[in-house]
Amino acid sequence: MSSPELRKVPVSLPRTFDRPDEPWHRYVNVDLVWYVLGYTLFHPWVACIVVLCLRAQYTPWGAPEMRIAIAWAILMCAVGIFNIFSERIAYGVPREVDLSEEVIVITGGVDGLGGLLAETYGMRNANVAVLDTKKIDDEEAEEKGVLYYQCDVSDAKQVEAAVAEIVEDLGPPTILVSNAGVVRPKSILDSTAEDVEQTFRTNTLSHFTLLRAILPHMLRERRGTIVTVSSVLGRLGAANLASYCASKAALLALHDSLRAELAQNPDAQDIKTVLVTPGQMGTKMFAGLKTPSNFLAPVVSPAELAKSIMGLIERGESGEVSLPLYARYAGILGLLPVGVQALVRRWSGVDTAIEEGGLIVKTTTEKN
Repeated sequence: MSSPELRKVPVSLPRTFDRPDEPWHRYVNVDLVWYVLGYTLFHPWVACIVVLCLRAQYTPWGAPEMRIAIAWAILMCAVGIFNIFSERIAYGVPREVDLSEEVIVITGGVDGLGGLLAETYGMRNANVAVLDTKKIDDEEAEEKGVLYYQCDVSDAKQVEAAVAEIVEDLGPPTILVSNAGVVRPKSILDSTAEDVEQTFRTNTLSHFTLLRAILPHMLRERRGTIVTVSSVLGRLGAANLASYCASKAALLALHDSLRAELAQNPDAQDIKTVLVTPGQMGTKMFAGLKTPSNFLAPVVSPAELAKSIMGLIERGESGEVSLPLYARYAGILGLLPVGVQALVRRWSGVDTAIEEGGLIVKTTTEKN
């Protein structure tokens, strides 16, 4: 009996010789240090193991090093238990997720972060539908295992029609990843009303439209996960990105309002929410921008972000994904004295990065 023929999948592997060699220290950053500490010094199990190791060496209970180790182990265990209860109070019990029974809708899923999520779930034989303005031919879609619907999410009628097709083709959506976004790097004075309106239609109003179209299906199914992709710039703001920052800031309030409304609906007990506030990602949207410090503010890869998002989705949990590390604590900046805030912004280069990267689009006007 002959073995079944293997399916050929086209793969384009990265060629290392196309990229310049980086010194080893370029790969060391605060996120890596924090990750290592989280699994060593700050891990409750490791802290307890240290106590056992000291005792195995017959260290007296009253010895200073033993007392310090015991105190540290108790502190780490207390912090770990507190975090577990805190997340349970905030987000409730995780829901059960079986990808074969889920219908995943991803906006802006042709390339970038959305494209990576769509292709990864497609390879895992999940039911994936992508809404994007870009057209994908049927052969490529079949290879990726993803259904693509050409749709402008800023148009409410197109979204409603696309969702109706998805329900007919795949079934009621149970996972929504609102990822579509545009950026128009202009100063406030150079921004036209059309620029600002289109940015808000794509980055903000589309989320309302998608929720109105998909949330009723989740409520009928009594399960679901809603992923809102915002940005750390929604908390910070930045020069020459006013419309983008404002549209992303609106998503932060939308996410909180959505959670509050779901908490009041008995049918939404198993509808989870995930807020994503990334820093600078290694995508085409902000290509060419340089961070002030590769150690303190590294560029986050879409793969790393996608891994964290998929982890929450598949564990059936609510939560927040903020990468790199500074994105998680960006809100603290507003608690600092205004002088310190000004110094931090000046050092970070958040207000000069767009201009220095040559990304500003200027509108020329003629005066009579």
